[in-house]
Parts: sequence; structure tokens; C-alpha cells
Amino acid sequence: MGLPSSLPNSFRNQFNHSLAHFLPEGTPAPLIPVLILIETISLFIRPLALGVRLTANLTAGHLLIHLISSAVSAIFPLSISASLLTFTVLILLTILEIAVAIIQAYVFVLLLSLYLQENTYGPPSSRLSHS
Repeated sequence: MGLPSSLPNSFRNQFNHSLAHFLPEGTPAPLIPVLILIETISLFIRPLALGVRLTANLTAGHLLIHLISSAVSAIFPLSISASLLTFTVLILLTILEIAVAIIQAYVFVLLLSLYLQENTYGPPSSRLSHS
């Protein structure tokens, strides 16, 4: 989601600023190819890393809830009080999982908007010099 929305938007709005993002001002000539390569890789890796982070956090919560719900079904025939305690923990973890999902969505949107802003208008230092 992050990559398709950030790249076309940045190149469509201000093409020169988008290309200037790859090469900082005052870069020595021998470093130009290396910096362009590093910045290009960074441009593609940022949104992918953001998506992987979001997926990993949400998957970990789902796995934890699944494991505890399996424990509830395994403990229920043995002890009703223990299964009620485990079920209460399961409800609390579900509430925690919802809170984590909301926080992850907020962080995803915040970082994606920062990446879009940087790709569209350039880094903060270049915005100060243009105004």
C-alpha cells in the first residue's frame, strides 16, 4: 500500500524535487553514483519495511490470541475455573490487540505521510531554503 501511493504521487507533483531527493547538494563527484543507488534503494525499501512491520505486529497478536484460545478449549474439560481465568486473559488480549492495531494504523499513516511529504517537497532543509 505504501509503495504504490508514494512513488507516483511524488514524481507527478514535482519531478525536479523528486529527482533532487536522490542527490544532496554539494556531493563530491566520485560519490554521486553510490548516493543515487543508496537513495533509490532507500526509496523502495521504506514503504516495504513499513508494510512488513505492520504485518509482523498484527500477525504476532493473532497468533498469541489463537494459542490462548486453544488453551481455553484444552483446559475447559479439566477445570472450569482455570478455563474462565484463561478466557478472561483472552478477552484482555483481544482488547490489547485492538489497541495495537489502532496504534499500528496510526504509525503507518504518519510515516507514510512523512515519506510522501519528503518525496514531494524534498527534505526539510531544502524546504526552508526555498521559502
